[in-house]
Amino acid sequence: MTYTHLTPNELVIIEAYFHQETPVAFVAKKLKRGRQAIYNVYHFLKQGKTALEYLEQYKKNKKRCGRKPIEIPKAEKEYIEDKTTQGWTPDVIVGRGEFSISCSVRTLYRRFKNGEFDQSKLPMQGKRKPNGHQERRGKQAFKRNIAERETDYASFETEFGHLEGDTIVGVNHKSAVITLVERLSKVIIALKPEGRKAIDIEKATNTWFQSVPKNLFKSITFDCGKEFSNWKNISNTNDIAIYFADPGTPSQRGLNEHSNGLLRKDGLPKEMDFNQVNQDFISSVASKRNHIPRKSLNYQTPLEVFLSYVNEEQLSRLI
Repeated sequence: MTYTHLTPNELVIIEAYFHQETPVAFVAKKLKRGRQAIYNVYHFLKQGKTALEYLEQYKKNKKRCGRKPIEIPKAEKEYIEDKTTQGWTPDVIVGRGEFSISCSVRTLYRRFKNGEFDQSKLPMQGKRKPNGHQERRGKQAFKRNIAERETDYASFETEFGHLEGDTIVGVNHKSAVITLVERLSKVIIALKPEGRKAIDIEKATNTWFQSVPKNLFKSITFDCGKEFSNWKNISNTNDIAIYFADPGTPSQRGLNEHSNGLLRKDGLPKEMDFNQVNQDFISSVASKRNHIPRKSLNYQTPLEVFLSYVNEEQLSRLI
């Protein structure tokens, strides 16, 4: 049973009983309280004080109860602000362990929520579409279904070299950027096509694959956008298996969808015309995200994990 402190009304009643010299046992039984609580008030009143003074003293004492707020030193605050600007999240700042932080991850998140740090720097939260949303796009019959992938690659979940792909579109739907994410390392590869038609996507993808060691990547899973309608040419030219997620099921390519949101936040917003920037700029935005540690990678960066599968010379041609 949870203990509740004496109320002001109870204190007034106890004070009245005290002046009538009523025994503590009777008062405790009447108020259904423990005897010690009544004794404490009686002892206070015997000093010539009142129930009101007891209540004020109780409030002062209560302010001193509980854990004292953790004070984050200035050096730690500067480190947190610097890493947050670089795109690090609180769990990565604490978990990576490069700099000792005086509080836990949960406490640090509360500090962001309370406004001590800039919360706008944190990754987006919440759903993009409400429950019950009916997807009307991506009903092409040309696709190769994602269900075939499980049959073709029994070790898909633990095997390096499987990509998830999509495009992010610029202002007025006049430009696009191709995004590919390697599932095991979470490395993001961003490519700039000449336009956003199927032939543009095919050319940019084929050009990139020419710099990739043969059979380094085994499969790509795209969404059902029409820009990928030349998938057979890409697959045959580069000897790579291509699959398509079910319409209206972005969770089947969840890593790619999340990565696209991060790229939007880091420098490729919807208001940007991607025709006005070059491949170097696009690559620099992806590179920033590839250098940020991830909790799911045991606080390693995607680049560090990726390098365990390829050498630096191959890496320079890939990303």
